[in-house]
Amino acid sequence: MADDIFIALGTTRKHTPDEAEYYRIDHDYPVLAAKIAKANGAQAVFVVTAVGANAASRLFYVRTKGEVERDIIALDFAHTHIFRPSMIMGQRVEDRPGERLIIAAWHVLNPLLLGPADRYRGITGGEIARAMLHAARGDAPKLRVYHWKDMAALQREPDRQA
Repeated sequence: MADDIFIALGTTRKHTPDEAEYYRIDHDYPVLAAKIAKANGAQAVFVVTAVGANAASRLFYVRTKGEVERDIIALDFAHTHIFRPSMIMGQRVEDRPGERLIIAAWHVLNPLLLGPADRYRGITGGEIARAMLHAARGDAPKLRVYHWKDMAALQREPDRQA
């Protein structure tokens, strides 16, 4: 039995250059995990996709994330929570100098991203996880999409015991 399922699975183009394999990891596995959890009684799904996710996009990454959302929503959980971070900040296990440079630049850009652009602010993986946990402990509508501002607001909520 399961109550909730949390899905934050994904790969990188560097590790998975083949589009079919990339799609299998970023789309098929999360959707399969959600299906299995639903079959085992899960009432809520919490999934990390990406800012701008859109199943109709011409961009492979954005389209893949949008298709994950579409297909998980179609499973008709009692509660579906979609977390759409932009740049995921923080340390990486592997050395990725280009990404390190982009993350450093994002730290400078973050305070400049205001109003509707705040959804592009960077956030750490730990902050996303805490937001997911807080969302799981609260009341929610059937479908809720969280951008940076929503995830940041959840960070300010006091911890509650489950």
